[in-house]
Amino acid sequence: MTSAEVAERVARGLSNVADSTTSRSIGSILRENILTFFNGILTVCFLAVVLLGDIGDGLFFGIVVVNSLIGIVQELRAKASLERLALLAAPEAAVRRDGEVRVIRPEQVVQDDLLLLRPGDQITADAELSATADLLVDESMLTGESEPIAKKAGDPLLSGSFVVSGTAEAVVTAVGADSYANKLTREIKKHTLVHSELRAATTKILVYLSWLLIPVIVIVLVGRILVYGAAGPDGVFELSDLPLVPWESWRLAALDAVASVVGMIPEGLVLLTSLAFGVAVVQLSRQKVLVQELAAVEVLARVDVLCLDKTGTLTTGEIGFERLITLDAAIPPQAIDTVLGLIAHDVAANPTAQALRPHFADDGETVIERLPFSSRRAFSALTFERAGVRETWLLGAPERLLAGHPDALAEAMGVASSGRRTLALSRSVGIDGITGRGSEAGDFADWQLEQGLGDGVRPAAIAVFHESVRPDARPTLDYFDEQEVRVVVLSGDNPVTVGAIAGELGLASEAVDASSLRDDAELDASLEAASVYGRVAPEQKRRVVHALQAQGRTVAMTGDGVNDAMAIKDADLGIAMGNATPATRAVSRIVLLEGRFDRLPTVLSCARRVIANVERVSNLFLAKTVYGVVLALASAFLLWKFPFLPRQMTLVSTLAIGIPSFFLALAPNRRRYRAGVLKRVLGFSIPTGLIASAAIVASFSVLQRMVHLDEARSLVCITLFAVSLWILCVLARPLSGWRLGMIGAVTAAFVLAYVIPLARDFFALEVQSLPALGVAVAVGIAGALGVEVWYRIARRRGLVSDRE
Repeated sequence: MTSAEVAERVARGLSNVADSTTSRSIGSILRENILTFFNGILTVCFLAVVLLGDIGDGLFFGIVVVNSLIGIVQELRAKASLERLALLAAPEAAVRRDGEVRVIRPEQVVQDDLLLLRPGDQITADAELSATADLLVDESMLTGESEPIAKKAGDPLLSGSFVVSGTAEAVVTAVGADSYANKLTREIKKHTLVHSELRAATTKILVYLSWLLIPVIVIVLVGRILVYGAAGPDGVFELSDLPLVPWESWRLAALDAVASVVGMIPEGLVLLTSLAFGVAVVQLSRQKVLVQELAAVEVLARVDVLCLDKTGTLTTGEIGFERLITLDAAIPPQAIDTVLGLIAHDVAANPTAQALRPHFADDGETVIERLPFSSRRAFSALTFERAGVRETWLLGAPERLLAGHPDALAEAMGVASSGRRTLALSRSVGIDGITGRGSEAGDFADWQLEQGLGDGVRPAAIAVFHESVRPDARPTLDYFDEQEVRVVVLSGDNPVTVGAIAGELGLASEAVDASSLRDDAELDASLEAASVYGRVAPEQKRRVVHALQAQGRTVAMTGDGVNDAMAIKDADLGIAMGNATPATRAVSRIVLLEGRFDRLPTVLSCARRVIANVERVSNLFLAKTVYGVVLALASAFLLWKFPFLPRQMTLVSTLAIGIPSFFLALAPNRRRYRAGVLKRVLGFSIPTGLIASAAIVASFSVLQRMVHLDEARSLVCITLFAVSLWILCVLARPLSGWRLGMIGAVTAAFVLAYVIPLARDFFALEVQSLPALGVAVAVGIAGALGVEVWYRIARRRGLVSDRE
C-alpha cells in the first residue's frame, strides 16, 4: 500500500483503533474501596456518634479512612503496574508500505495492509494469508485448541492468535471494532485473578461476619433499648414507655450500640493484608521484578514445583558459533560455507542461525525455497540452484538428520555430552527441492514428520555452538533445593546437551528425550522419576504443567520464548524473563525485567514473609472480633451497659492490635507455606477471643458492683489490654530485641493514657479505687495465663508456630 492509500483508510475509520483498556477504571477502584459493607456500618456508627455524642468517640472512623486510602493507593499502584506491563508486552506489526517494511503499533494497521509475520508475532488484525512458508499458528486463546494449526495460502487468520513457527504474508481483512484484535489482547493482559488462599480466607471470614453482624446488631439495639429504656413509671419497660425515655438515655444507648459494633469489626485486617502485599510489590519493583497481580506474590510462596526452560533461564541465551566438524570430505568446504551463509543471512533466521553470520558470508546465491525451523520437525531446509543444479540442504537436530548414519550421530552426541549445542548439516538425496516428488507445496514437511529421513540425506558437517551458563543459576537452584521446591528442566535442545548443563548445575545429568515419549501416559509416568527433559515440544511443556497440577502440585513456569507461552499461561504462576517475546510476557504474572534468574529467591522470600505474617496478624484481628461479638451478645442478654466507650475500644485495639500488627506484617519471616490458613486462624483466634471475653465479663461483673460505671469501664480497659497484650506476645515469638521494644512501647503508651491529663480526659479514663484496680489487673493476668495455656496447646496441634 502507499501512504496515500493508508491515509484514505484512516480517514474512513478503517484503522485498527479500539478501546485498549487493560485495567479497572479509577471510578471502579474508588467505589470498591469506599462502598464496602463494613465501611457502611462504621460510617453509620460514626454519624450516630457525631449526632448524638462527642466526636472523640468517632476516633475509630480514622481506620475507615486510612483503610480506604491504603486500598485505593495500592489499587492505583497495581493499575499503573499493569498498564506498564501492557506497554511492555504491547505487540507490534510489520507491514509493507511504499515498497518498504515498516514496524508499527497495532492501532496503526489499516484494512488491506500487507502483514509480514514471523515466529513469535501476535496477529493484531483479522487477515487472509497470501503466502506462507511452513506456518504454524497457535489459536488456543480463541478456540481452546492446544495444538498449533498449520496454515496455507488462502486461509483466514484471526487476530489474537500467535505465530508458533514459519513465516507468512497476509492481507488485513477486518480492523477495529470488526475484528477480535483489541478484545483478545485485553483478554490476555487483563487483571485476571490467580487463586489466593489468603484472599479466599479473608473473603470467607468477611462473608461469615456479614451474615453474623446483622442479627447481632439487632440484638444489641434491642438490648440497649431495654437497658436505657427501663425507667418507666412502674419500673417495667414497655413499648408505650418509649416516648418517655429521656434524650440522654437515647444518646447513651446509641453510644453503647456503636461501641458494640466497633468491637466486632476487624477493620484493619483487609488494610494489613493489602499493605503487606503492596510493600512486597514495591520492594520487588526495586529489584526490577514486575508483578502483574498482588496475589501472585503469595502464589509463589505456595509453589512446590518450578519448571524451567534451559535457554535464557539457566543459560544466558547468547549463542556463539564455536567450530565446524566436517563429516564428508567429498563435499567441498566452499559448498558448506555457501549453504551456512545462506542460512545465516536469512531475514527470518533464529538466534542459532544468526550466530553463524560473523563466520559465513552470503555469496549472493538465489534461494528458491525455504523451510523455516520448526520444533515439531526439528530442522530447517532451503533449496537453491548452483551451476544449473538444484540443491536442497537441511540443518537441524543430529538425532533427526543423522538417524541413518550411526557413526556421524555418535560423534555429534559425543560433542553434545560436553554441554555444547550441535546441529547437523545434511544434503538431501533424490529429492527435487523442498516440496519434492512433484507434490503440492508443504507436503514435504508432513512427509518428513511421518517417516524417517534415513538414506534420504547425506551428512555433511556438524556445527558446534556454545552457550554461557548463568553465573547465578547454580546458587539459585541450590536455594530452591534447600526450600524443597522441585525443579523440572524442559528444553527443546538435545537431551545430551541439556543433561550436561543440568549436571553442571547440580541437577540430574541424564535427560529424558521427550520426543521418544509416545503419548501423555508415558510422559506422566516419566515425571515420577525424571526432572530433566530434552527435545520437549511446546505442547509437551503444557502437558507437563497439567500433569504436575493433577498431582496436587502448585506449579510455576519460567521461560522467554513463544514455545513457552502456553505452558506459562496454564501454570499456577507464570514467570517471564525480561527478554521474552511479547506473547510470553503478556500471559505471565511476574516479569523479571532484567532477566535475572537470581531474583527468584528474593521473590520467594517476599512471598513467604507476606503469607506467614498476614496469617499471624489475622489472629490478632479475629480474636478481637470474637470477643467483640461475645461482649455485644452478653451485654444485651444480661441487660448490662456496654463495658467500654467507643474511644476506649479504639485505644486498646490501636495499641494492642493495630500498631503492632503493622510492624509484624512487614517483619522478616522465612516460614515455609503450609496449606489450611483459614482453619489455623479460626482454630487459634476463636478460643483466644473467648478467653478474652470471659476475662472482660468476669472483670466487669465484679467492678460494676465496686465502683461507678465510668470507673468500671476504665478498669475493664486494663483487663482487656492485659489479655490483648499477651495475645500479641505469643504471636510475636520468638521475642527479639525490637519486638520486646515494640511491646514495651505500646504498654508505656497505654499507661501514659491514664497518666497524662489530656489523654486521660479524652479517653474518659479514671482510676480511684486501688482494690478495684487490683481486681482488674488480677483478672487480666488470669486471662493472659489462659491465652498462654491455649497457645501451648495450639502450637502442639500446629495451629500456630513461632516466627522462623
